[in-house]
Amino acid sequence: MRNDGIDVVIDVWDLRPGNDNYAFMERMVTDQSVTRVLIFSDSEYATKADARTGGVGTESQIISREVYEKVEQSKFIPVVCERDDSGEPCLPTFLKSRRYIDFSGSDPDKVVNGEWEELIRELYDRPVHQKPPLGQAPTYITTDVSVLASPAAGKFAALEQAITKKNPRLKTYRKDFLQACYDKADRLRIRERPDVTKMGERVLEDCGKLKLVRDHIVDWVLLESNSNLSEEEFGEALINFLEQLIELKSRPPELDSWDDTWFEAHGVFAYETFLYIVAALMKAGAFRILHRIFTSSYLLPETEVQGSDRFGMFDRFCFWSKMLQIPAPKGPNKCPAPAELIKCQADLRDLPFPDIMQAELLVLMMTFITDDTCWVPLTLHYALPDSLFPFFQRAAQHRNFQKLATITGIDSVAQLREAMIVGRNRLEQKNYFSTILNAIDVDIINVWNSMNMDTIR
Repeated sequence: MRNDGIDVVIDVWDLRPGNDNYAFMERMVTDQSVTRVLIFSDSEYATKADARTGGVGTESQIISREVYEKVEQSKFIPVVCERDDSGEPCLPTFLKSRRYIDFSGSDPDKVVNGEWEELIRELYDRPVHQKPPLGQAPTYITTDVSVLASPAAGKFAALEQAITKKNPRLKTYRKDFLQACYDKADRLRIRERPDVTKMGERVLEDCGKLKLVRDHIVDWVLLESNSNLSEEEFGEALINFLEQLIELKSRPPELDSWDDTWFEAHGVFAYETFLYIVAALMKAGAFRILHRIFTSSYLLPETEVQGSDRFGMFDRFCFWSKMLQIPAPKGPNKCPAPAELIKCQADLRDLPFPDIMQAELLVLMMTFITDDTCWVPLTLHYALPDSLFPFFQRAAQHRNFQKLATITGIDSVAQLREAMIVGRNRLEQKNYFSTILNAIDVDIINVWNSMNMDTIR
């Protein structure tokens, strides 16, 4: 033990002629510098201790009183050196219920290597099995009761089980879950004339309720994009849901009289949820799915159709309103109210707000290279002039550029940069686009630098 760095007090070294034997024994109990007492017990020791005979009897009287009085006693460690004919450890009665170190084995290697290590670890208070640090309360404890009561939460749990067990009825579980999300959001669409004097408060309240649906969708996207299931099926389900998202931000078809401000909350919801979906797919590395949602044509609801064009691109999820006056909780005067609201609602640990800004930067990049699209990057109001986003910084390396190439569908850096320049010029020539960027305090040059376009190779 001393060779292993443990100081030892033992009678053959420390009990000198003239010292009191009884006092030496009591020191084991009273001396605070003695942190552990090892009791090596065989059949002879156990017999003498129980019979209270000789020095062992005296010693056991001193120790047993301390052991019996303190149930959580860890100072006295029994070390079993022998077992009886029935295989039971030879221990005094007052130690039989205590956990012991077993030196009674017939295999000397096990005793020397295994049990010895356990003893040394105990003396150093460094056991092999250590209690892990205390974590956070599970989601079902911290989540608001309204979340647990949401039908979509139950449908998601069933879907998660179906994915885990590769249930052949997976499509049905997915359909039920997405329908529950749609129904929850649809019930919040205004269908009766509201109090126009409190529309700002109404929008804030409804956005808060719709946030629950956003979180359900994020959970679903992260779950399926990280699974080994069919990417084709997941992509098709995601496109169909995105079409429903466009429908939710539109006027319900049964309304004959309405005002566009009635649908502002769902406009924010569709815009925010789309950004979260993009961010989730980027996090999961689902780059082919991202390419699909940026290049797909979405079937528009009847109330959105203009002329003969029944399809729209991803910019249908963009949101901008001169009418919306949300009393933003904080931020500068030029801060776009929807962006401030989205920033305040960015409380998902898996997707913090910088990830949402990075997602919007990718959406804007796709806008540059996609004809007839326009996107107002509201959250980039919060990007500093020298903001760097990891996905675009890593794209400077060829192997990481391939991720960007998969998303954009452009394999050459030179071709991508050329397409970006053409697209940037196209958007800058649109007066309303430049006016909006100025209104939300977003500099196109800073955005270009954040995309890392001049250093991508």
